[in-house]
Amino acid sequence: MSNLETVAQVGENEALKRTIARLNASEHALVGPGDDSAVIAAPDGRFTVTTDTLIEGHDFRLDWSTAYDLGWKAVASNLADVAAMGAVPTALVVALTVPGSTQVSWLEHFADGLKAACIALAPGCGVVGGDLAASDQVMISVAAHGSLEGREPVLRSGAQVGDVVAVAGTLGRAAAGLALLQSGNRDAVSAYDELVNVQRRPNPPIRSGVDAANAGATSMLDLSDGLARDSARIAKASEVTIQIDPQMLQGFEAVIEEAARAIEANPSDWVIGGGEDHSLLATFPADATLPRAFKRIGVVLPQGPAPVMLGAQALPERGWDSSRATNYLA
Repeated sequence: MSNLETVAQVGENEALKRTIARLNASEHALVGPGDDSAVIAAPDGRFTVTTDTLIEGHDFRLDWSTAYDLGWKAVASNLADVAAMGAVPTALVVALTVPGSTQVSWLEHFADGLKAACIALAPGCGVVGGDLAASDQVMISVAAHGSLEGREPVLRSGAQVGDVVAVAGTLGRAAAGLALLQSGNRDAVSAYDELVNVQRRPNPPIRSGVDAANAGATSMLDLSDGLARDSARIAKASEVTIQIDPQMLQGFEAVIEEAARAIEANPSDWVIGGGEDHSLLATFPADATLPRAFKRIGVVLPQGPAPVMLGAQALPERGWDSSRATNYLA
């Protein structure tokens, strides 16, 4: 079999067969790929479900990301949403559209990225089904499932006045990587490839979601659209104001300062308004012991004129907006 064969040449069934063969199994699947739908165990009787779509030209560019990168990123972005509910990821279903001229080897590398991300980020979780169709562009849609294991889900609406605001994971690194790619400065892209790789293959702290739930987190979400925009979502849902301490963000800014200078950017913009790190933002009671991965960055105040404050100043809700077609290429 040639590595140059295309999806149109081999057909959907054969393309899927070769792709599925590269995936890892889910430990939670009672029935996996092969039937009309999978069957997943839910011992608690409750499970979480989330879905996300990545579209070529809007969410990624094929000249910036490999098939492996896209498989990894599709898994990471969805697992982070499961973790943000305090659940353990159990299974994913992946729908993919590609042009008929796409080589089957591209699908195989995509499957390798799916598998690697599952194993690295959520051992025991795997892809249990999906769909493959033809279109003019690549589009990836993932539905992820998670088990609450008897815990109550951690919602966005539970933040209480006096709570500590904390984050697990990175801030601004994915935005820095995107800005480097957009700059066209090849030397800078090469020099700060670790930041570019966070954009291509984010590494969200999936296990920290359960840790936060066990520590009594009152609210939590996945930081996919940026600290400013996502903090406001918790503030509005909980009818409070979140005050972020700018001094607590200096460590995040220091990591990306050098890259910012290389392309004449402001690292604070990436930390506050940049998305796609897929870190976890949570609130905890003031007397709670924060899980090791979480760093305190602020406090919950009574609801005021602005949902989010940066120190004493209102913080505009800037960040990623999936409804805007220019997000990725602007």
